[in-house]
Amino acid sequence: MKPRPLPSGPPATLWLLLTVLLLLSACAREGPDTDRLAFQALGTLVDVTLYPAGAHDLPEIESALSEDLASMHASWHAWEPGPLGRTNQLLAQGREFRAPASVLPLIERARELERLTDGLFNPALGRLVAAWGFHQDEPSGPPPSEETLAAMLADPPRMADIERDGMRLRGGHPGLQLDFGGFAKGVAVARSLGLLTELGVEHAIVNAGGDLMTLGQPTGRPWRIGLRDPRGAGVLAAISLGPGEALFSSGDYERGYEWEGRRIHHVIDPRSGSPSRGIASATVLHGDPALADAAATTLMIAGPQQWPAYAGRLGIDHALLVLTDGSVELTPAMEDRVDFRQDLDYRLREPGPATGQEPR
Repeated sequence: MKPRPLPSGPPATLWLLLTVLLLLSACAREGPDTDRLAFQALGTLVDVTLYPAGAHDLPEIESALSEDLASMHASWHAWEPGPLGRTNQLLAQGREFRAPASVLPLIERARELERLTDGLFNPALGRLVAAWGFHQDEPSGPPPSEETLAAMLADPPRMADIERDGMRLRGGHPGLQLDFGGFAKGVAVARSLGLLTELGVEHAIVNAGGDLMTLGQPTGRPWRIGLRDPRGAGVLAAISLGPGEALFSSGDYERGYEWEGRRIHHVIDPRSGSPSRGIASATVLHGDPALADAAATTLMIAGPQQWPAYAGRLGIDHALLVLTDGSVELTPAMEDRVDFRQDLDYRLREPGPATGQEPR
């Protein structure tokens, strides 16, 4: 599989194309056997698929989901005014304050994820992300200077720099700035599926800009998801999902800009302070959507040599990576779920320190 030019178009459209639902139509009946809802939330297009068709109050479901997602967006947004923005201001001041209830659970999950990855996934580095031009709706340059990066990397903040006493927090580092973009969508998708369950839905997919999770399973059939080739317009593979499984991807094509002939993307490696290199996209399947979200970013940062070790640390058995040279690597467990739509060689690699098998 050879690299192809980066796709163009707005991020919401690109994300929608990344994960095409190959669902249940024209198989057992003349018309579609699912209902679909689509609306803007979390800065992307949210697509909800409900099974069976005609069994749900669609206006009620859309209203409930969009209202709850709007609340999450307002609470967790990294650069718009809101609870997270106010939290970041107070953390930087180093004085104790009462934390917003909507932010505390994400702080605790961020601590756990940073610990599991030994800092490779670090939501405390919001200032570094902002320095690269990604704390705005339309990312843009210039990139930070070498001097700026050196200063930021000399003493980078960690989640451990946040002191907590019940509902009260204190920041212990002046450069601390939280950015939950690496896993908040996973939290939001899980919460949306919980809300659907409360509304009586038994079988559904919530797809937030290409990152999704299933609820139930239509008449015993697996959900079939199409994964787009990150370097082309075609579908790379179809992936089968069972009930309660999340599929999340991170890629260098998502948010970014061109600067002096170089593609600058939003996945920042905390070791170098620069956009990650070597992996074009990482896709993870797991039962915990927040973990799947963070793991996809972590594996992309880890790079071609180290991603299996970090998959092992995170308990990720199902992963598929497209490297920047166009080659494909995946775990044996993911191979069992994947039906490649292209004739290509790929390499199997076990999670953990094992080197994997020869290309096939």
